[in-house]
Amino acid sequence: MTVDQAQLAALGDATRRTIFELIASRPRTVVEITREVAVSQSAVSQHLKVLRESHLVRAESKGASNVYHVDPAGLAQMRAWLDRFWSTTLSAYKVVVENSSEESK
Repeated sequence: MTVDQAQLAALGDATRRTIFELIASRPRTVVEITREVAVSQSAVSQHLKVLRESHLVRAESKGASNVYHVDPAGLAQMRAWLDRFWSTTLSAYKVVVENSSEESK
């Protein structure tokens, strides 16, 4: 599975998306995340493992716990993958607009 496939699969789960959005708003520990979602701390840890393995978040050790941050490199990979589709769509739109302009002359 490629990184972009793993990332899309990871974000395909509603709980993981919520966890990712919480971390995106500010770095958090497992305990802080657990307070915000309706799953156990063990389940949060499992979701974080999937997000780490798909390079969407990274852990920074702080004392006895980890603080989770968005992984900028992984997010950049996903954005680059998505941008390919946006570029293709814009190019196709440009062709349609240019053809419409030529036909109306």
